[in-house]
Amino acid sequence: MSDPGTEGLHRRIAALEAEVARLRGTPAGQREAELRLITDALPVLVAYLDRGYIVRFNNRDYETRFGRGVETLVGRHARAVLGAEMFAQSRPDMDRALAGETIAFDGVLPDGQGRHRACAIQYIPRRNAAGAVEGFFVLAIDVEERRAAEARRIAVAELGDRLRDLDDTAAIAYAAAEILGTTLGVSRAGYGTIDAKAETILIERDWNAPGIRSLAGTLHFRDYGSYIEDLKRGETVICSDADADPRTASGAEALKAISAHSFVNMPLTEHGGFVALLYLNHATARSWSPEELAFMRNVAERVRAATERSRATSARRVSDAQFHAFAQAVPIHVWAASATGALDWSNAACASYCGPARDGVRGAAWAGLVHPADRAAVEAWESCLEDGRPYAGEFRIRRDDGAYRWFLVRAEPIRAADGTILRWVGTNTDIDDQKATSAELARLNTSLERQVERRTRERDRIWETTTDLMGTAGLDGYLKTINPAWGRTLGWDDDALLGQPFAALIDPADHAETAEVVRRLARGETVTGFVDRVFTKAGERRTVMWTAAPDGETFTIIGRDITDQRRTEEALRQAQKMEAVGQLTGGLAHDFNNLLTGISGSLELLQARMAQGRITDLDRYINAAQGAAKRAAALTHRLLAFSRRQTLDPRPTSVNALIAGMEELVRRTVGPAVTIEVIGAVGLWTALVDPNQLENALLNLCINARDAMPEGGRITIETANKWLDVRAARERDLEPGQFLSLCVTDTGTGMTPEVIARAFDPFFTTKPLGEGTGLGLSMIYGFARQSGGQVRIYSEVGQGTTVCLYLPRHYGEAEARDGEADLAHAPRAEQGQTVLIVDDEPTVRMLVTEVLEDLGYTAIEAADGAAGLKVLESDVRLDLLVTDVGLPGGMNGRQMADAGRVVRPGLKVLFITGYAENAVLGNGYLEPGMQVLTKPFVMEALAGRIKELIAGTGGA
Repeated sequence: MSDPGTEGLHRRIAALEAEVARLRGTPAGQREAELRLITDALPVLVAYLDRGYIVRFNNRDYETRFGRGVETLVGRHARAVLGAEMFAQSRPDMDRALAGETIAFDGVLPDGQGRHRACAIQYIPRRNAAGAVEGFFVLAIDVEERRAAEARRIAVAELGDRLRDLDDTAAIAYAAAEILGTTLGVSRAGYGTIDAKAETILIERDWNAPGIRSLAGTLHFRDYGSYIEDLKRGETVICSDADADPRTASGAEALKAISAHSFVNMPLTEHGGFVALLYLNHATARSWSPEELAFMRNVAERVRAATERSRATSARRVSDAQFHAFAQAVPIHVWAASATGALDWSNAACASYCGPARDGVRGAAWAGLVHPADRAAVEAWESCLEDGRPYAGEFRIRRDDGAYRWFLVRAEPIRAADGTILRWVGTNTDIDDQKATSAELARLNTSLERQVERRTRERDRIWETTTDLMGTAGLDGYLKTINPAWGRTLGWDDDALLGQPFAALIDPADHAETAEVVRRLARGETVTGFVDRVFTKAGERRTVMWTAAPDGETFTIIGRDITDQRRTEEALRQAQKMEAVGQLTGGLAHDFNNLLTGISGSLELLQARMAQGRITDLDRYINAAQGAAKRAAALTHRLLAFSRRQTLDPRPTSVNALIAGMEELVRRTVGPAVTIEVIGAVGLWTALVDPNQLENALLNLCINARDAMPEGGRITIETANKWLDVRAARERDLEPGQFLSLCVTDTGTGMTPEVIARAFDPFFTTKPLGEGTGLGLSMIYGFARQSGGQVRIYSEVGQGTTVCLYLPRHYGEAEARDGEADLAHAPRAEQGQTVLIVDDEPTVRMLVTEVLEDLGYTAIEAADGAAGLKVLESDVRLDLLVTDVGLPGGMNGRQMADAGRVVRPGLKVLFITGYAENAVLGNGYLEPGMQVLTKPFVMEALAGRIKELIAGTGGA
């Protein structure tokens, strides 16, 4: 054998044989003892078998391998020692040794743990003095570690060869895993990246022995034990038996399920962090030798180095690709040169500019393209090449067509780690247009200076001559600069204006608003259209409208004196008011003359017919007079609604239910040529309104819509809930909040903007003479505003019109509405029920008393508040107080009722009024047990309200 260890063994065996020969002359016992002493000292297995394959001698190494004492082996057949299979394999070589042949071969022998280890084995025949073979020596030396070391050395060399040609990190990891697995004879080897926070490993690919499944994917360390803590500390985890290791005992079954009964996990770190793992798995328990672990560390270090090299190479490639892509994409010239300055690369922009001459500028020939007058730039470049300074210069370069253009040329050296210049990289930026622009700017600057000077003079003239107050002021409340208009307008000199707080010049009534403006300016807001009153030196007040713009701690202000303008506007408004009053009174006179003619004429004819005894036609004149009176009342209601002074009886109202109750009336009113569509919002909020006035408003809108569609069309009545934000509320002149809308839309002729602007004016109408009073929309507008809402018109000529009422939302349930009973069927009074009537109009007292007495009530009359209060303070039985609101004598009806309730708590009160005592009545919000009835009223309504209040079923 050529193995050096085996040759040494041969020398030892020769010495042993000589010693055996020497001992032949000694007694047998002594001879064996000395032989054993010699062979036990050898690191080899020594045995002797006779021709019958019986073991006659063995040294202690046999005991180490087979686990049996020397005395148990001597005298046993080789089959019993080696086992039948191994004996059968070895017998041919044994027979050759017994035939006198020395046999040497590589084989395996079991160790103390039952594992087979590589050995160099020899069978050496032993001859007697006659030369006959009596038996043979068995000599075996363990070469397992040496061969394993050689295998690892070869594996490291192979890994180096493979890694040299690999750039992909995944391929590098797999190559290392494959070499580790095959060299160490494990079940699995692999490499994975680590997420230390999630405590997981991501394995892209691993090497697996035949019959072992791959673990590619994501694994959670905690599923297999607690050894992740060791890995986080950068410690290699070595596990020989998952069942016995306390770190893996809880996850031993899971580890064995993935063929990792024993394993090695070697962490790889970057910048102090645990980022990757090289691992070995074996399906059975296994001890890991220090040599195997050292081999694994060697591989890990090579993988780390190769990975870093791969990343650096990839980064360099990406960087080079990005540089080349950038260099080709930019519109400037990009070039590269050697350390000596010879150009050897340029981008497409440079090639396009130089044209066919590009090849001629390779090396140092580029200087030939430089303008002759700019040769100093070439010399500066040569100087930079000598001392390594970055280059920058401006010069002209010849284009392919022979024209020269100016360029800004820059170049930077690329240095090695020791500072040596490797290459130069440079750019040429076309600045020809910039040069031309600079020349033009130089020319314009001279002109601009003259213009600035002229404009400065113009600004100074404006500053000096304008009547507007101009200047700057500080947030500290003092003026900083002012123009002469301040003195001319206010009479103060500059020192007086600049030496006192500006607030001292402002009317105290405007201080709060002025302070708010200053706060807005401090927040950076520009303020326009702000008006306050400023004192002159003579003590007069001048009204000034300001615009102010902030500028840090100061702000610029411009004020215009609008005192005279305001006076003119007020005079114009007064004239318009007088015109409106004239129009209003003319319209009233016309309408009331017609109505009074109908009333007085009917009464005169009624009187004449009664004097003549002709009583058959009296109903005709009575009905005519009543009809004229009702029309007069309606006209009065419309006027009060427009003026927002009608007395409303607001009640929680379901607008959808109100529309449903009127739908049939509306259909009959507009006629068959008009289609009615009602769209009621689901979940519509309740509104607090006078339902009768809302019905009148809806009917008026539908009649107007009908009149706008002479050929017929469609009317849509729609309700909706609206939540108006600040902007939407401002557009409708309302406060932000929740409203419900009632809109009537037609498909008629529409309105022009001029008509929309005047639509709410009293007596304004576009209908033919005699077909409209012009008070319908005026009444609707007044009713909406008095109810806390708004009305808006949206229209386009030829497209139709939409009129929307916006009413505030009421939080509460709607009240059910009851119809009025006629006077003949009005409920009768109970025994002794008494009503106090207080009204300064005798006719009203007489009529109310008549109705009450007809119904069985006892009526007590009083002409003013003082007389009524005396009755209230007496001990007379009173079930109800019926009183006008506006009474003479210094005490109105509400005051009298409140005083009466002091002595008569819970007194029922019915206010009857023909004017607008809304403020007196609490704007429609009455106390429990109080109601209001608006004059003129029908007697049936009066009777019903009285009975309702006395019975205790009504109230505010």
